[in-house]
Amino acid sequence: MNAEVAEVQAFLDGSVGRLVLNRPRALNSLTHGMITALRATLDAWSTDDRVRVVVLTGAGERGLCAGADIRAMHDDAKAGGAGTRAFFRDEYLLNALIARYPKPYVAVMDGITMGGGVGLSAHGAVRIVTERSTVAMPETRIGLVPDVGGSRLLAHTPGELGLHLGLTSASMGPGDALLCGFADHYVPSARIPELLDALTRAAATDLLPTAATPVTAVDAVDAVVAAHAEPAPPAVLAGQRAWIDACYAADTVEEIVEHLLNSGVPEAKEAAELVLGNSPTAVKATLAALRRARTLPSLEAVLDQEYRISCAALDGHDLVEGIRAQVIDKDRNPHWEPATLAEVTEADVARFLAPREGEELGLA
Repeated sequence: MNAEVAEVQAFLDGSVGRLVLNRPRALNSLTHGMITALRATLDAWSTDDRVRVVVLTGAGERGLCAGADIRAMHDDAKAGGAGTRAFFRDEYLLNALIARYPKPYVAVMDGITMGGGVGLSAHGAVRIVTERSTVAMPETRIGLVPDVGGSRLLAHTPGELGLHLGLTSASMGPGDALLCGFADHYVPSARIPELLDALTRAAATDLLPTAATPVTAVDAVDAVVAAHAEPAPPAVLAGQRAWIDACYAADTVEEIVEHLLNSGVPEAKEAAELVLGNSPTAVKATLAALRRARTLPSLEAVLDQEYRISCAALDGHDLVEGIRAQVIDKDRNPHWEPATLAEVTEADVARFLAPREGEELGLA
């Protein structure tokens, strides 16, 4: 087994196919090799009669996956970004496969689950959070736009919660992840081993139908998970809907920030400061992308849009600079170009959404 494959452990636990992201010291951040290994395994298991359920977990206790290996992305982007374009392509194709997988796909979002980790989990059939879960799409903080199908998830949250999360890069606890449609069940982390054992027992019996009836199989798996679930902690965002829905309904990011600052709500002022600290180009492109994602008919269409946007980000300045400030030098002082919202033009945003000749994902 080579080093790339070792970063994803794939094995059978009875009739359960277990996938374990295995870079715990790097918060299981994703390399291209991990994406390739996950795809190859899922393709093989889709027609393997021995596998009746697939379960995704992360090694260690800190998180499922903190997203892509952005250090590697930074170095590749500085060299032209060809490797990162290929990474995005294969990652988004994997996200689409997970969403349409013919067997129940269970994701345990224990601990940090961000960016690419959301793409591997939140499109699954049954999604579990624990008291340790921190779920986020933090792309605007590094000069990128929510991707891996995250813009579709954010676009379909209640009210304007998705815009709030996308523009600020704020995190969700387990209650908020459930409220916003990123998860289905809350299971305390201490009960996860017991739950995995129960899924293994269920998969070995007639409780789970064959892959020929995937909807019924998902329902059966969901019932097993539900039997181990408990009421989630309160959703913090539920109590903030009034100012979030009012402020983020504005037409432009500048107006949104103005409403946040003038609302008289301390949390709204904090949100404005977060938006203003993120890449001005990325937050404007995120507003346009999420509003357009609301009208797109499928996850595949959204992934096509996200691929255009991510490739456009690779052509710009802010992605490399954002990663430098957050991860490489860690000075938390990015020098965005353009530096202000007012300097980002409609043409700048349109460039992110425009079809790219010879460089389309083509899923939809």
